[in-house]
Amino acid sequence: MSFLDMDERLIELADKIELVYSPIADIKEFPENVDVTLVEGAVTNSENEEMAHLIRKNSRLVIAFGDCATTGNVTAMRNPFKVEDIQRRAYIELADKNQRIPDEYITIAQLLKTAKPLHEIIKVDIWLHGCPPTADQIWFAVNELLQGRIPVLPPAYLRYG
Repeated sequence: MSFLDMDERLIELADKIELVYSPIADIKEFPENVDVTLVEGAVTNSENEEMAHLIRKNSRLVIAFGDCATTGNVTAMRNPFKVEDIQRRAYIELADKNQRIPDEYITIAQLLKTAKPLHEIIKVDIWLHGCPPTADQIWFAVNELLQGRIPVLPPAYLRYG
């Protein structure tokens, strides 16, 4: 949503970038030879981990986008708890029907023992802090990249939410 909060600046970006993969686009596979990939969220399950490796393999630059990707943030609050306890709470105690902890991970991904920031799984090139990063911060970083520069964020953008 913060990316969309750039409002009319998105029109200016439209002629300068090509969006090749997004959760809001109906693209099934992550493409090869991507210049820049923004990754939001902590790595919490096997699917996230697999996707992180695919993104790193196919991206020139990877940006940890937001505090969950940069530090684990709120998502990592589950880390002191055992996965079994989390699953029991979610699938047994809070379930109205079909109270059963998944043992085959066909439709949902298997939880990792801990939620991890992206850099603990793959090499990250740039961090955009904030929960979420502000539209101005995103605009600054994208413009720096379009100018061929790695963004060096001003101190005002080095905040955690």
